Amino acid sequence: MLVPSGPVGQSVPVALTDREKAILDFERSWWTEDGVKDALIEERFDLSSSRYYQLLNELLERPEALAYDPLVVRRLRRLRDRRRRARLDAAGASTVREGEA
Repeated sequence: MLVPSGPVGQSVPVALTDREKAILDFERSWWTEDGVKDALIEERFDLSSSRYYQLLNELLERPEALAYDPLVVRRLRRLRDRRRRARLDAAGASTVREGEA
């Protein structure tokens, strides 16, 4: 998150909160814990999985997150980009099929 500082239009990075760091730490090793990821998210962060993923995606765009844990952030960005591409490819394929009929 960026907050205004100084002249209008300039901003400075804001350090990650403890909760944001905990989210990145969780993404680094959640599969080593017993339980379903959604249940672990609810238990640990008191968030629905939808809200958790909204926060995570916002976090992945922040340079502070990349500085905090570059391996996790890059891995999650790659996974997110692959899913987006797959959705776009699937949508394009269904459009082509509909146009063929």
